[in-house]
Amino acid sequence: MTAVRCGRLRYLLVMVPVVVSCSNGEGPVAPRPGNITLRLEEIVSGLNQPVHLTAPVGDDRLFIVEQVGRILIAESGHVRTTPFLDIRGRVRSGGERGLLSMAFHPDYPSNGLFFVDFTDSDGNTRIERFSVTRDPNVADPGSGMVVLTVDQPFSNHNGGFVSFGSDGMFYIGLGDGGSGGDPLGHGQNTSTLLGSILRIDVDRGLPFTVPQDNPFVGTANARDEIWAYGLRNPWRFAFDHMMGLLYVADVGQNTVEEINVVRDDQGGLNFGWNLMEGSRCFGAASCDVAGLVIPQVEYPNPTEGCSVIGGMVYRGTALPTLAGHYFYSDFCGGWLRSFRYRDGEAVDATEWDVDPLPNVLSFGQDGAGELYVLVGDGRVFKIAAGV
Repeated sequence: MTAVRCGRLRYLLVMVPVVVSCSNGEGPVAPRPGNITLRLEEIVSGLNQPVHLTAPVGDDRLFIVEQVGRILIAESGHVRTTPFLDIRGRVRSGGERGLLSMAFHPDYPSNGLFFVDFTDSDGNTRIERFSVTRDPNVADPGSGMVVLTVDQPFSNHNGGFVSFGSDGMFYIGLGDGGSGGDPLGHGQNTSTLLGSILRIDVDRGLPFTVPQDNPFVGTANARDEIWAYGLRNPWRFAFDHMMGLLYVADVGQNTVEEINVVRDDQGGLNFGWNLMEGSRCFGAASCDVAGLVIPQVEYPNPTEGCSVIGGMVYRGTALPTLAGHYFYSDFCGGWLRSFRYRDGEAVDATEWDVDPLPNVLSFGQDGAGELYVLVGDGRVFKIAAGV
């Protein structure tokens, strides 16, 4: 493999373009789109490990998930005293465990249903459905219905993100089960749900049904719920409904952090772990990469960070020049980067001139499509135009 200059595109293995970050830590080099500048506007502080932010489409409120087991509502920079949901007594929190994300049903304004992903008292992943009360700012903690439970052999690599896709199906991200190097071989084993993104239907039968167009339906020794596999720890993935794309940020093992971009209607994809870490063979000098997804963007670990934090596509109205940019960061690096996906390539790779953030945990999107960054010291920042 030949050396490349910082910020250039290179083609690896199966001729998929990959953005190469600078090994000296300077990040991708590209002109800022439209020569605009950005700032991070502090919206909320004093939270306890905020790991997700979301809102129903068109809703002015911000629903903020705390890892300890609460969902809080923020309005106009103020957090309501009464939590929207408090299940702290049922959540094992700490490290990579806890209440990790939530997703509003696409018909939430009419049915009041939402879903959460959390670690239960036994240390296993639990997906539950809840409903709101007559008070739109308070959910019913007693309304929980178990959708799915998945045994976790170790305390890390829980994945933890849930989202509805453009097709109305419900998607669940699961890591390989933890430890290091995937010792139980879950990443390449479709007979387990671990190391996969699942796709289920929560509208036709309780607790769910499996869509018959899932790629492994009827396949021997494979789980029908699996949509894609070969993942180490997809802490966050994101749909771009406008373009029909799925972005998957998979946390690396030793050397590479990666972001994959695929069509959101393309099931059965193998993202390569633990045959590969990013675009590199893992634990071997060579490997068979036929049929594997090669990441669109990767950067070195530990010179530029330690854990990729994806990441969402900007579809708001306040920053029209940035429409279609996927924003992401790193837990240790604390920088803010973005790129656009166009004609099968990652373009306009940019590192934004903002102050580094401490322990970036997640990104969020409000009801108007504006983006937020959540950090470990309990603050939430909105990505806004520079001044």
